[in-house]
This record gives sequence, C-alpha cells and structure tokens, in this order.
Amino acid sequence: MSTIDIGISASDREEIAEGLKRLLADSYTLYLQTHNFHWNVTGPRFRDLHLMFEEHYTELAIAVDDIAERIRSIGFAAPGTYKAFAKLSSIAEVETIPDAEEMVEILTNSHQQVVKTCRAALATAQDADDESSAALISDRMRIHEKTAWMLRALQN
Repeated sequence: MSTIDIGISASDREEIAEGLKRLLADSYTLYLQTHNFHWNVTGPRFRDLHLMFEEHYTELAIAVDDIAERIRSIGFAAPGTYKAFAKLSSIAEVETIPDAEEMVEILTNSHQQVVKTCRAALATAQDADDESSAALISDRMRIHEKTAWMLRALQN
C-alpha cells in the first residue's frame, strides 16, 4: 500500500486511531448488549422495548462499520475480536438477564459512557485538525446523547 499523505502526521493518525478503536469497542459492546436485551426483554413493556432495542442495535451495526472503516482509512487495523473489544471497551458486559427496568438503566449508562469515549476521541481528532474523524465522532456523540435522553425519559 502506498504512503498515506492526507495532511495528518503518522503519530497524530495513530493517536486518533487509538481513540477510534476505543469508540469501536464501546460501540460493539453496546451493540451486543442491546441485541441481548432485545432478545431477552420481558414484561408489560415488552413490545415497546423490544422494538426500540431493535432500532438501537440496527443503528449501531451501521456505526461500527463506519468507525472501523475510518480506522482503516487513516492507516491502521481495526480490532475485530471479542478479546480485543473486551480489552478496549469501557462498557462492562452484563452476564445476567436483568428485568426490563434494569435493562433501560444499563443501556442509559452505556450510552452515556460512549458519549464520554466520544469526547476524549473528539478532542484528539480536533487537536490534529482531522475534520473527517471529528465529524464522525461528533455525529456518534450526538446520537448517543439523544438515545441516553430517550432512555432516561423511560425511567421512573
């Protein structure tokens, strides 16, 4: 492959890629968590939550591809194993099947954590004048902030 010459130094690209890898890991972990809850939610709000969780994991499936492709476009390999994601993610796995209310609370916290991961990665991208990564990260942050708000609105 030829040299990458996009106006961002190799060291800056590497630092940006590390932030994007953490965002990818958080996003994939949240995708899996949301899909798990979609499959396993029960109770009086089953239909609403089941459908909402499906909307969320479908959106996240597209997002993880976009993030991974950005990592590749700046010259680095995207992580793609559960082991790599577990090492990079700041979202804890849920090994039980919580009740519906707890699922909403867990997902709220997970989306808020992804926002924090976005903020750190965004600062790095902005410092390096990487508008493409910054735009991607900013878009992701906005989506997770809105989703967290909607989930918070469901809680008592």
